[in-house]
Amino acid sequence: MAAMSAVVACTPVVYTGSGQTDGTRPRAAAWPVITRSHVDLWLHGYAMLLRDTARVPVFRRAYRDTVRAVKAQRSVTTLLDANRERLQSRLSLSPGLVNGQFLPLYFESFDQMRQVIDMFLRTEGGQQGNPDRTLAQFFAVLHQSFGTEADREWLRLFTESVEDERRKFYQEYWTREHGGRVAQVRAVDSLWQGGYRQRFQRFLNNTQQEAGDFVLALTLGGEGRTVNYTSRQNAVASTMPDSDPLEAIYVFAHEVTSPIVVSAVTDNTTPTEQRAGVAGRHITAGAVVAGAILIRRVAPELAAGYARYYLMQAGQSVSGDLNARLAAVFSLPDVIAQAIERQLDVVLGGI
Repeated sequence: MAAMSAVVACTPVVYTGSGQTDGTRPRAAAWPVITRSHVDLWLHGYAMLLRDTARVPVFRRAYRDTVRAVKAQRSVTTLLDANRERLQSRLSLSPGLVNGQFLPLYFESFDQMRQVIDMFLRTEGGQQGNPDRTLAQFFAVLHQSFGTEADREWLRLFTESVEDERRKFYQEYWTREHGGRVAQVRAVDSLWQGGYRQRFQRFLNNTQQEAGDFVLALTLGGEGRTVNYTSRQNAVASTMPDSDPLEAIYVFAHEVTSPIVVSAVTDNTTPTEQRAGVAGRHITAGAVVAGAILIRRVAPELAAGYARYYLMQAGQSVSGDLNARLAAVFSLPDVIAQAIERQLDVVLGGI
């Protein structure tokens, strides 16, 4: 098992905020602002396959059309294009595969993730042999989305496809796009480490999110992606701002309230409503509402900007009373709204 243990050793990631000295991620900050090309690559693969019809889009608006236009202009075709229909058809048959979007947030690099995936596939989902403890944790994460043989075959095809996409197109595209936003990454880092992280820290400590990675992702819109692993091993993937660095903090606030929202919705919906998708719609609205409440409590000067951002994400007008419009567009049953507010009161009132 020595070879397996070697795979999980940390590798450098791109970091362009304050304190950079050698290109590796500093660990002094509780929530360092970083960028990771493999997170964007993996999410890019999903963005090119999924129809993003949610009220708050996961991916940047028109992301797929923009990338397709760039690839067409360069006459680039990859396995992701060639295998698109096969990959999309399995996604429609096995919706759990969609949760595979979160996978790269557990890894330090694409090479590390690829090696673990290869072992997972070779051992038929970890059923052959006994991987070491760290690898077993990775396998458990993979098994949540890729538990069946057919789903593992989809994972194999998708991984091969995004690797070909990276080699022929995406790595150069990401490097160029990221390079044009270095100033925005530094601005987010300055605002976050210069004051806003301290304002959020009480909430983060009291929700078992003491530390983690604040990842800025080129692919993402207002929904963000989050994994909660342990109190010190979390990751929030937020949007990479085009011009306003505060947008990344808005999405961070939206994301870190998710456990509270899921609990409030689950406790106040029936199994029938949950199966029918009603609970899912309440979670989408509830995350926006909870993020707004958190912002008003810890950084009230950002409340108007937060409301404006999420109204724009939903394609809504930003005229008039922004807070009232936000409440109307993202309305919730009173019992759920009150449960969210009560829980936020408890969390923010704790030590």
